[in-house]
Amino acid sequence: MTRSLRTLGLILSTLCLSPLAGCDKDPPSPSTPDAGRDAGSDAGPDAGPHEDPDAGPDAGPNEGPDAGPDAGPNENPDAGPDAGVDAGPYVWDGTYVPLEEHGDVEDKGILADCKFDPRNVSPTICNELDRADLFDLSQCETQSLGALVQEGIYQVELRGERALPDGGTRIVPSSTGFLLRDDGGTSTLYDQPILKLDMEGDRFVLQGQLPRTGLVMNLTGCEAKAPNILTGCFASCRRGQFTQGGTFEAHRVVKQEAEPESSGGLALLSEHRVSTGLAVDIYVTKGHAYVVSMPHQDQLGGLTVFDVSNPRNPVRTASISLPGDNFWNGVWAKDNALYVASNDSGVVVYDISQPAEPLFVRSLSTGGDGGAHTVLVDGNFLYAMVPISGTFIYDLTHPLDPVLRTVIPGGPHDSFVYEGRLYISDSSDGYALFDLANLDDIREVGRYIIPNGFSHHNAVGTFGGKTIAFEGGEFNASHVRALDVTDPANIVKIGTFKMRRVTSMHNLILRGNLLYVAWYQEGLRVLDVSNPTQLRQVAHHHVFRETDPLRGDSLFEGLFGVRVPGDGYVYTAESSRGLMIFNEL
Repeated sequence: MTRSLRTLGLILSTLCLSPLAGCDKDPPSPSTPDAGRDAGSDAGPDAGPHEDPDAGPDAGPNEGPDAGPDAGPNENPDAGPDAGVDAGPYVWDGTYVPLEEHGDVEDKGILADCKFDPRNVSPTICNELDRADLFDLSQCETQSLGALVQEGIYQVELRGERALPDGGTRIVPSSTGFLLRDDGGTSTLYDQPILKLDMEGDRFVLQGQLPRTGLVMNLTGCEAKAPNILTGCFASCRRGQFTQGGTFEAHRVVKQEAEPESSGGLALLSEHRVSTGLAVDIYVTKGHAYVVSMPHQDQLGGLTVFDVSNPRNPVRTASISLPGDNFWNGVWAKDNALYVASNDSGVVVYDISQPAEPLFVRSLSTGGDGGAHTVLVDGNFLYAMVPISGTFIYDLTHPLDPVLRTVIPGGPHDSFVYEGRLYISDSSDGYALFDLANLDDIREVGRYIIPNGFSHHNAVGTFGGKTIAFEGGEFNASHVRALDVTDPANIVKIGTFKMRRVTSMHNLILRGNLLYVAWYQEGLRVLDVSNPTQLRQVAHHHVFRETDPLRGDSLFEGLFGVRVPGDGYVYTAESSRGLMIFNEL
């Protein structure tokens, strides 16, 4: 049975990482995929929150790829990590004002003028979720709803409220998505056919379900703030029991009208769809791009190889998919060895001495029911991140025959190595730093906690004489944080960069003073980080198009992986469009 972006929502629910995912008694799902170059790689839809807004009361809201020297076609793939370069005091003198940490989703109050009181819920509400009068809309500008565009992919910020025993309420942030079709196709919520849609006149009532968890949800419109922005109230039940309700704000996620297709001289030079599933990560070496993908609908996942000796005209040379083992999330290489993070089995090793035609060598089992989510190579060591158990470290004295050296327990999503330290994006347990001086006694030296957040990917460099980490999350409202990690015991947030609250970032790569970020539906974003206290966008390129094949309403669609090997080009993996190559700035 194949799996897809839709299953990414299931992955994090296994780990109970977000209010959307929920810890129900359904069978556990495999860990998510993601990708990148400055940390382990992985394929993103790490679903979680997007999937089910009714996790337990203690679930965190939000939830990756790799780093290091992405060697270009004619480069040594093991040149070292893509670390930052000291910009010098003339750019930043190393001083800053510490910033408070409020998590990814900062509560900004109710999102609509409709009324919902979680302390006064009808006992029959779960039998009435299809009602058009479920909420008090007397203060709403419902006449504006007729202007809402009745097609497109919308991402939704949910501000849930749950009644507490003391009479108060608890705010539970989460997200979902829906797809509206006006061409006779099937409209969806949670990528499932909707149960009801009423958009006649001044009404907007959408009801949908997530069969796996027994979740049923009603979204009722209050106001169309713009033709592509909707606010309203929602209520949800799970297996016949009311779980929560509140207000929402939905945005159509096609490129924002006020923003051009691209900026800063960033140009799309070529693109080529992959042969297998949805593209999620990429690695470039030996004049070839290796793109891994995960299953989708009736398509298997696997590996697609492209000759990129001419980046303006990539040529597909091979397509590989192993029966029963093709949910592949991340990829990296060293010399003639290619390492694939397999959600099914662990780490799959290929011989790329003939780069156009990889040969299977072996699989490295990481044990348990889940495989590796991301991989990273630094020097003579391979790091495989297994969210259900920990970070597996292999000796690569013989690259085609990795030998397990040790395991760091935890729930890692991705990692990065810089100046003798391992920086682990440790999912809902924050951002953790480990001293690698003695592999027989690896010690944690620091940890940065993100309230109700999910540490997903990172890159580290030296700026203004300080060691600065760029940490990225996942799920709605996730963003880039600049952290001073010079003193691991006292990590300080000093800067941020954010996009829309309804979208999620994914992987990031640091090259000199530029941070390249794959931001799902927001496309490729390039930030000048020479002054980490003032992260500044200098270029972007939109890639998400609603009309591309295989699009759905998942939060985790669009640009997943990014590599900048230093050959003058930026190589990316886009879930639907596949390999996309841009010029390097």
